[in-house]
Amino acid sequence: AVEALGPGGRIHGVDISRWQHPNDAQIDFAKMYAAGIRFAMIKASDTRDDADALALKYLLIDRPAAQAAGIYTGFYHYTLLPNTSDPAAIIRDATAQAQKVIWRVSAIGGLTARDLPYALDLENKCTKLNSNGSCATYATKASVTLWAETFLAILNEKLGRKPIFYSYPSFLEGSMNKSAKLSKYPLWLAQYAINPFDPINQPGLKPAGCYVHSWTSSACQSQWIIWQYSSCGIGSKYGVPSARVDLNVFRGTAQNFLALNSGTWVPEPIDLMPINEPTTMLITRQRATDTSKAVTFDVGVNRPDGSPAVTGTVRFEYDPLSIDKPKLTQTVTRAASGLWTLSIKGFTAGSWIGSIVFSDQTKTHATTELPVTFDLLQGPTISPKPTPTKTTAPTTDGCRNQIKN
Repeated sequence: AVEALGPGGRIHGVDISRWQHPNDAQIDFAKMYAAGIRFAMIKASDTRDDADALALKYLLIDRPAAQAAGIYTGFYHYTLLPNTSDPAAIIRDATAQAQKVIWRVSAIGGLTARDLPYALDLENKCTKLNSNGSCATYATKASVTLWAETFLAILNEKLGRKPIFYSYPSFLEGSMNKSAKLSKYPLWLAQYAINPFDPINQPGLKPAGCYVHSWTSSACQSQWIIWQYSSCGIGSKYGVPSARVDLNVFRGTAQNFLALNSGTWVPEPIDLMPINEPTTMLITRQRATDTSKAVTFDVGVNRPDGSPAVTGTVRFEYDPLSIDKPKLTQTVTRAASGLWTLSIKGFTAGSWIGSIVFSDQTKTHATTELPVTFDLLQGPTISPKPTPTKTTAPTTDGCRNQIKN
């Protein structure tokens, strides 16, 4: 049964990820069900390969366990946007990330009557970081909107269910253009510090007026179906090993809720993730000057149909016959799906021979490599900079003003 046991007489849900599994501890979904939870949105995929692997690990554990306890399961994909403003490149990246989701759903056997639609988690428009971790480049409104439109349209067509869009009001208003294409998808809206126990209260409002975005009605109301009202749910209350868990309510009746998961999708053989699919590599730019600067390579890797590789990374390897092999520091920056910049420090002056190697830990794409050669001059010696004294930041309460339920 899908009882409305949550705040404000609404259907109650959680969203979970690896952070709800400290030290690999498992979630007690029977306790979660007994506490009134009827749906769980599970992080199932991520743009980044390392985070994606962890998402898959816990998806395979949490989905069957939650369903066995009577809890409906939905899924979400956490997105990092490509570092480009070229519409064609944005569409290529959104298409590749949508392919990752389709392969993920195929890997769990498709969608059943106990599954809610897949959601797109888009809340970060930073496309490039500075060395200190701050954001160097942000995607434009047009780029963010085009990426979301492309990704959601592919999932809608392929999976046969309207995917859900997750974000927060200020991002929708300030980082995206209004779009009739987006407004047709159900909205999962995150906004805290509003009391959900009052059935009149809802997200999307400012102290004066409302946030204006693709889902804002003429009555100045956000047309949401799921409201993430707190990131400070009491974990132990819901059988979650972590101290905190995100809490949500569904807007609508049990019939409205069940309508979300109408229809099933069973993958065809063509939908399954390939194994060691052949790849081709192209080095579009190589920069090597002197030992004071990093050696960099811009690398692209494509699938047989010319679309970008969905998973994987690149690295430099010395030629096996090389005698001198100083220890290197290699940094890989993802520009978009199938596009990376590889930065390498540690070479001494001289001539170098090696290969740029593409590999994929998921074994979806086959390993490929290209030989490279370059010369480095001796650069100027850089004087070490004094290490600044670290100051301890005051402790802050991440749950201040939030609903602790």
